[in-house]
Amino acid sequence: MAAFAHSAPCWVDVQLPDLEAGKRFYGELFGWTFRAGEEVDRGGLCADALSGDKLVAALAAKQDGRMPTAWGVYFATDDITATVARIRQAGGQVITEPVRAGSAGVLAQAADPGGAVFGLWQAGDRSGFQKQNEPGSFCWTEVYTRQKDRVDAFYEEVFGFRGTDLGAPGTGEAGTGESGPAEPDADESGPAEPETAQDGPGGSGIPGPGSSAPGADVPGADFRMWSPAGTEPGPDTAIGGRSVITDAFPAEMPSYFLSYFAVEDCDATAETVIRLGGRVSEPPSDIPYGRMAVLHDNQGAVFAVLQPPVS
Repeated sequence: MAAFAHSAPCWVDVQLPDLEAGKRFYGELFGWTFRAGEEVDRGGLCADALSGDKLVAALAAKQDGRMPTAWGVYFATDDITATVARIRQAGGQVITEPVRAGSAGVLAQAADPGGAVFGLWQAGDRSGFQKQNEPGSFCWTEVYTRQKDRVDAFYEEVFGFRGTDLGAPGTGEAGTGESGPAEPDADESGPAEPETAQDGPGGSGIPGPGSSAPGADVPGADFRMWSPAGTEPGPDTAIGGRSVITDAFPAEMPSYFLSYFAVEDCDATAETVIRLGGRVSEPPSDIPYGRMAVLHDNQGAVFAVLQPPVS
């Protein structure tokens, strides 16, 4: 079983007040089916989400109402202890120290200097996604922050990311997005333990939508694509990115990660979200990498969808 490359996004999960309602929502929206997950150390239950017969995500029941209702993303690491040490050295915060999830692997949770929360996963028997960059599965993630310089330096030091700047003043490469970042419902994403494995490499496989990400064309805003260490920086190698929350948005809006799922029809997906009781915070719009929308599920968790362009 192939492992994900170090620093690649390898898993996503969502914390929800009502697990069964979440299964109904995402089951109809993405065609996911579910199998019962194991009890996790924090005392809750999670359900593994499958697209076809391949694992793509997990849904977890919140055990504390103060926990956010949010999607969380994990980055792969081949040495979680060393990565946690780099997080501290680079000015981040370790929220959950490395903890073993049986024979599956080891996880930790951290926040960057701007406060955006993410997870780490060191694979044991399970590596992460079994499917990505296909309809109904993860395809991209990006962090929204007010502390651009500190956050850029942080991810470059911790994960070795190499950046490609888009939309910065003077570059002439600003995207076509027409609104700022979708406001999250909480300031942290509390992930459930991964219960998955994957068959192939962990790279994104499709160019990220970051150059036209929400906020990319706000005056003074910019976007940076991340490529793993050892690759030539650019859209072909990018696995995620960083956008900026500008002063146009309330000061209380926290930093956060926004994860994208690939879909066959962005407009139909947005309509389905509304029918299922969710809402659309950024309507479908065309970007250089397809057609995207930012959505909320019927319990408030924010996510985005991307319909890749027709080749």
